[in-house]
Amino acid sequence: DNAVAESFFKTLKTEMIYHNKFKNQQEAKTAIFEYIEIWYNRRRLHSSLNYRTPYQIELEFYNNLKIAA
Repeated sequence: DNAVAESFFKTLKTEMIYHNKFKNQQEAKTAIFEYIEIWYNRRRLHSSLNYRTPYQIELEFYNNLKIAA
């Protein structure tokens, strides 16, 4: 289904691309990569995670492992 991809690209464009002017294609590629890998995938709140970040979910998971051990 394209709905997920369309939603992602809309977010990418509105949060990052439209607010920046890139000097060249390489600068744009680097900025987009950093946005996806550093911000979107790790620190951005995700509705599917009950508006928590993937990092928060990971910390919670490992804390629960320590408690169970």
